[in-house]
Amino acid sequence: MAREFSFRWVKLAAVGAMMALPAAPARAQVICGGHDYLVARLAEAFEEKRLGYGVAGQAALFEVFVSASGTWTILMTDVKGQSCILAAGDGWEDTRATAVGQPGG
Repeated sequence: MAREFSFRWVKLAAVGAMMALPAAPARAQVICGGHDYLVARLAEAFEEKRLGYGVAGQAALFEVFVSASGTWTILMTDVKGQSCILAAGDGWEDTRATAVGQPGG
């Protein structure tokens, strides 16, 4: 009985200590540079090629780069010409474009 009692207090103290610690925000590393330089590095390092792009108003151009092995990168270029890698990963799967309102869309 004494072991259960002391263990319960240790457990409560540990939970309390964890809750008292401030939550540290996760920091993602954003890599920025010249557009041509970053595109060349994506091609050289990952064999990624541009799959498509979209314009966000007059603020930025977003491009998606993909490799045959499934790596992918989202690159944003602002109106001043500064480009930044916003996200990257692997496991890219091409899907067929489906009209909105259709199954799968």
